[in-house]
Amino acid sequence: MLRRVLLRLSIVATAPILAATPAAAADDLAAFVRANYTKTEHLVPMRDGVRLYTVVYTPNDLEGEWPVMLLRTPYGSGPYGASDYRTRLGPSEHFAREKFVFVYQDVRGKRMSEGTFVNMRPQRAGGEDGVDESTDTWDTIEWIVDELPRTNGRVGMWGISYPGFYAAAGMIDTHPALKAVSPQAPIADWWFDDMHHHGAFGLNLAFNFFSSFGVPREAPAEKGEPWFDHETDDGYRFFLELGAVSNVNERHFDGEIPFWNAFAEHPTYDEFWQSRNLLPHLRDIDTNVLVVGGLYDAEDLYGPWNVYRVANAENPSADVRVVMGPWSHGQWARRSGERMGEAWFGFDTSVWYREHVEFPFFLHHLKDGPEPGLPEALVFETGADRWRRFEQWPPAITGDRLFVGPDGTLSFAGIEADGYEEYVSDPAHPVPYTQEITTRWARDYMTEDQRFAARRPDVVTWRSGVLEEDVTLAGPITAELFVSTTGEDADWVVKLIDEFPGEVEDEEEGPGGRLELVRSEIFRGRYRHSYTDPEPFVPGEVTRVEVPLQDVLHTFERGHRIVVQVQSSMFPFFDRNPQSWVENIHRAEDEDFVKATHRVYFGADTPTALRVGVLDRGP
Repeated sequence: MLRRVLLRLSIVATAPILAATPAAAADDLAAFVRANYTKTEHLVPMRDGVRLYTVVYTPNDLEGEWPVMLLRTPYGSGPYGASDYRTRLGPSEHFAREKFVFVYQDVRGKRMSEGTFVNMRPQRAGGEDGVDESTDTWDTIEWIVDELPRTNGRVGMWGISYPGFYAAAGMIDTHPALKAVSPQAPIADWWFDDMHHHGAFGLNLAFNFFSSFGVPREAPAEKGEPWFDHETDDGYRFFLELGAVSNVNERHFDGEIPFWNAFAEHPTYDEFWQSRNLLPHLRDIDTNVLVVGGLYDAEDLYGPWNVYRVANAENPSADVRVVMGPWSHGQWARRSGERMGEAWFGFDTSVWYREHVEFPFFLHHLKDGPEPGLPEALVFETGADRWRRFEQWPPAITGDRLFVGPDGTLSFAGIEADGYEEYVSDPAHPVPYTQEITTRWARDYMTEDQRFAARRPDVVTWRSGVLEEDVTLAGPITAELFVSTTGEDADWVVKLIDEFPGEVEDEEEGPGGRLELVRSEIFRGRYRHSYTDPEPFVPGEVTRVEVPLQDVLHTFERGHRIVVQVQSSMFPFFDRNPQSWVENIHRAEDEDFVKATHRVYFGADTPTALRVGVLDRGP
């Protein structure tokens, strides 16, 4: 605790005095953009004749050539009209003053672009006729190189979340002018990102997203659809009163949102979802790639890790690097990054990233700026609150297992005594994923104090002894559960938690004794053997279920405890499992939802454990 206080004092002592408040600085930047850039609007033809609305901001300087920064987005590249300017250009505040040509484009079928929009548009098979996001990117860059005056022939591309998907797709079959790409929180596969996690349906996010984003349009328009009005701030109550997911169309959507209907039509990982998996297509990439993500991203954590892994493994001619910071979804782009919910990091991690990583990366590859000196993997070590540099990811780690045991114990040593913990899972009273009252998604829940869950009878908690030395876990984590249920289906939620000591030394450290969430994941049990061929549980039969958790780099400091929780709902972030067997879970009706008793077993023959990688143990 004292170390962090001293670090904060050091940062305060050495930080320069700011000349203006953040609001004043933003106003100054907006004025700079307006005074130093000329905005033009274009309809850029693609190879099939569809024209995409594209806005260009060009420096007013009478001489010189500049590289291009390109963003393709489904959310609107406005403001629209020659006299209405964006208040900021590029990924951060540094780019506009450095001078680039900035190009923003509405993807086909969105806002002012022509054509038909397809969610997570599938990539064409090799040699297949037609268009995809890669061809649209190629055609756009070709137009930039051929038609825009005073560019230096180099293009950089970036995007966060859905635009991150377009950046990742845009580097496939790389255009020769595309010299640097940064897919940030890129969607990779909606069976594991955003809309599903291992078969569990992301109810809250999908409902809110597609209630506005998924409405078909009649013609190009500047404005998108308004957000859905829940008429309450209490999302838990709203979705619980909604009942089964099958009630949504009758009560709210009237069957008018095609992609929402697709959820009901495609409850398994079939061709519909597999064709929207971008990862198998990350080939023929020949550029410099900086993948960026947040370790606490509640929406797109699967995407950045796996875009990095696949692009790095499959493209030897590409320079692929990854940065993972202590951030929620997109937090690195605008906020300071000093904290994430109750977790404080001692300095402005997002500001540091924008100044020392993102801007130097593009400046080097597009303007021959200094070599940024980035490692292959720059990952923030939560718990210890520092950046770590690795020449590979995962780094060299020692495999180990954390075993759950009797009386709520958790240990690296094997458990010999056989036994189990059991709880009743009631869909009428699901475990909330957050204490926050909201109808959106509580992004801070990724570090939220889990004591509210530990107090529930349908959440099982195991705790290690007080750590006598630091323990740093790195890389992927997999929970290996041995379970049974009196029902025929069940969801399994596994949470890895850092328990803080009970005393409070610094108000910024949050409440003493808190259970700070480090990583969690949900797995829909019917898919334990196959995502394409679900099968019921045999009531009462002990069954092995693996739950893959996303990678971590976290230090449990001495004096802390390592905690694991298991439960069977995270509502309403994920929909409820009826726990009776229905062939299509999205068509379950209210009467299909039943209580069930779940057991988690431990012992020599049923060793429920977390498989972890230990990077370092001890000072």
